[in-house]
Amino acid sequence: MNKKPLVTALCLLALAAPLSSSLAADHSHHHHGAATPTLQLNQGQKWATDAPLRDGMSRIQAAMEPRLAEIHGNRLNRAGYAKLAAGLEREVGGIVAACKLAPEADAMLHLVLADLGAGIEAMAGKSKGGDPRRGAAKVLGALEDYGRYFDHPGWKPMAH
Repeated sequence: MNKKPLVTALCLLALAAPLSSSLAADHSHHHHGAATPTLQLNQGQKWATDAPLRDGMSRIQAAMEPRLAEIHGNRLNRAGYAKLAAGLEREVGGIVAACKLAPEADAMLHLVLADLGAGIEAMAGKSKGGDPRRGAAKVLGALEDYGRYFDHPGWKPMAH
């Protein structure tokens, strides 16, 4: 299995962290004084998106939607989660490779991509002690955050 797209996404997240930390410094406080990056709107407005981001996120949502009943009913087996995760990982890699957002929007996007990546890894059984079903929930949460913070005309939250 090709791990390169997810590794690329996580590397880019690490590069974006200093910017996202400075953006979030006024909004989130850690017990030791260091800022934890948090999603936020762009001066009250959703962040701009581009076609590669919108296309990739739409495909991720389209892959998750038909599996929701199996996920919620705890009927999707490990092989099903792994197959779903592999497709999602490819989409995240495509987003990272093609998406060209302004630096501030990109920093916010990488917070969503980090949650997507963590969920995908749990779904794939790659994270220690990871529960695939909880990983799917993390992916669904990232999709909700995307819709809440990014301007994607026609985006509709999934009913779950």
